[in-house]
Amino acid sequence: MSITPEEKAKLIKEYAIKEGDTGSPDVQIAILTSRIKTLTEHFKSHKKDNHSRRGLLKMVALRRKLLDYVKSKDEERYKSLLSRLGIRR
Repeated sequence: MSITPEEKAKLIKEYAIKEGDTGSPDVQIAILTSRIKTLTEHFKSHKKDNHSRRGLLKMVALRRKLLDYVKSKDEERYKSLLSRLGIRR
């Protein structure tokens, strides 16, 4: 239920702020969003998988915290990140 290394590398390349950037909040949010979308699809066919649902809720909370951090540092970057990822807020 995780993302493939190729997909992760593509996300890192797309959302990196500078060359070799793997840990910026933008990259972390993009990776979490991809994992959340994958798990959401998983729950459409496995409705009673409560153990994975707990992990999903933890990921959503972590993404929320990272988004709040980005918003406090740079509001314009926050808005562009939301639109690029297709997250509604």
